[in-house]
Amino acid sequence: MQIVETSNEGLKRAYALTIAANDIAALVEGEVKKITPQVRMPGFRPGKVPANLVRKMHGPALHQQALETSIRNAMDKLVAEKGLRPATQPDVSLADGYEEGKDAELTVALEVLPEITAPAIDGIKLERLIVEVSDAEVDEAVSRIAQGQKRYNDAPEGTVAADGDQLIIDFAGSIDGVAFDGGTAEDQPLELGSGRFIPGFEEQLVGVKAGDERTITVTFPADYPAENLAGKDAQFACKVKAVKQAADFVADDDFAKSLGLESIEQLRGLIKGQIEQENGGLTRTAMKRSLLDQLAAGHDFAVPPSMVEAEFAQIWQQLTSEAAKEEDPAAAMAEIEGEKDDYRKIAERRVRLGLLLSEIGQANGVQVTANEMEMLMRQAAQQYREQDRQRFIDYIRSDALAAAQLRAPLYEDKVVDFLFDKAEVTERSVTREELQAVIEADETGKPAEVKPAKAEKAAAPKKAAKKAKEEAPAEEAAPAEAEAKPAKKAPAKKKAAEEAPAAEAAPAEEAPAPKKKAAPKKKAADA
Repeated sequence: MQIVETSNEGLKRAYALTIAANDIAALVEGEVKKITPQVRMPGFRPGKVPANLVRKMHGPALHQQALETSIRNAMDKLVAEKGLRPATQPDVSLADGYEEGKDAELTVALEVLPEITAPAIDGIKLERLIVEVSDAEVDEAVSRIAQGQKRYNDAPEGTVAADGDQLIIDFAGSIDGVAFDGGTAEDQPLELGSGRFIPGFEEQLVGVKAGDERTITVTFPADYPAENLAGKDAQFACKVKAVKQAADFVADDDFAKSLGLESIEQLRGLIKGQIEQENGGLTRTAMKRSLLDQLAAGHDFAVPPSMVEAEFAQIWQQLTSEAAKEEDPAAAMAEIEGEKDDYRKIAERRVRLGLLLSEIGQANGVQVTANEMEMLMRQAAQQYREQDRQRFIDYIRSDALAAAQLRAPLYEDKVVDFLFDKAEVTERSVTREELQAVIEADETGKPAEVKPAKAEKAAAPKKAAKKAKEEAPAEEAAPAEAEAKPAKKAPAKKKAAEEAPAAEAAPAEEAPAPKKKAAPKKKAADA
């Protein structure tokens, strides 16, 4: 095989490869000899079919197979002889006019990884910001769980229902006197003032007593999920079967047992552990930010443009998706469009940091073990249907680039942990608001304004969450219930986009090899 370098600019390379026709023919002949003993043909004993007939029957397919094998071998030889580390999948094209019996002339264009000297890792100084969990935080979290697990007792006879009370009602809905599907329920619990039913429904039931019957009129929201009801006026004939009032909440063992736990101390311990885990995640994020900033400040080498484009495309897709969910999508898009160049610089920074961490990891023997990779594949496969999971795992095992992309985030975390262990780390106690301000600092390094943090709900333990779900009214039973809408997301901030190196774009432990089964642009069958 002949190799001629046709271009060498920065990280871009181009080559002209010539694969001799004799080499391709030799592969074809080898395959003919290999399959001849297995060929069956009327009039011939098994294994006695003449080679020329086998060649005539299977020649085109064998030649295509030999051509693709020759191209794969040629790419492997090119990478090995030139000492290339491809950054992305090489672009391989077969010259026009190729046909069997001719030399195969290929053009190869690719980008290579830059030569990076593994940086010295001595002298890195980091600060671990510690947030202690107070008893008051735990008490507040317990109270929030209690709010979601309210218990109600029958109100005294004749009690007039007010906001916060729970009604047990039967209702039957109709539009223009005609009942509609799903508009009827019996023994439906409804907390007045909760806003769970469509606007106007709960308000018209304030002041009722047990035994009352009332017909109310409401208008379904224009964006109601059921198109046949959206925007229409409906009447609901309601019968109040009971009025209940919330029981006083006591954080005791009985409350914990209602959640499936043994004691209130066990509940408090679970909540405290969860808050500590959340705070630990924020602490790690702040330390990682500082580490990456130090690495970025000391290194400024060229990175492959295609990797930057791939990373930018991922960032931009996320930004545009979030902008589309804003109340004013056009204004949100205009805002991020004005900062497009900044996000492209962020993509470049992330790729550079990914390459740098990869180099540090390789130089210091950091590895993702076979067991860890197996676990990664099986976890990732869970997002697919059960019958497709093994196919996904087989694909990852057969595709080096896909495997590298899956491995990259874990490999990055292991390199970061390695650097944490090598760094000189001091500790300082801070409030959660101060820690969040450090994380949200803008790209200039200026801390964000410290504002009181919004109360974050501590999730109930699994058993408690399960019980809450079991006790909640089913949506099917209350079609009038307003659909819960997720909170609008603001476009990702530039600093947040800088946090992680490019896991998908940057190689994890080694440069991705050319895809073994990538067909040339011009197939032999097309010649």
